[in-house]
Amino acid sequence: MNARFSYAGLERIFHERGRLAVCPCLVANPAGLSFADLQDACGLTDGNLNRHLHALRELDVVDSKRMRGSSGRPQTVYRITRSGRARFLAYVDELESLVNDVHERAAATLGKLSPT
Repeated sequence: MNARFSYAGLERIFHERGRLAVCPCLVANPAGLSFADLQDACGLTDGNLNRHLHALRELDVVDSKRMRGSSGRPQTVYRITRSGRARFLAYVDELESLVNDVHERAAATLGKLSPT
């Protein structure tokens, strides 16, 4: 059976609003970002960001490293892993496929609708 609309590439780990903010932010900043910078960029609370980073770290999408900041205080820098980047970009490609399918089907059925 060909399940054309199953979109198997939509990985559940990315399919969450907070993670859809964190991952592209880290892809765009390959050197990594501090927790505070990620929080500002993604508009997430401390607890939400921490929860999403933990989930992403568990599946090796994101890694973290404690470093000394410019003020001399330690800070944690988060980076997307090589495999995490590849997985996220594949996820985005699958989303693009879904969007294209929806637009194609909508356009194809628009002509079939009878006026009411």
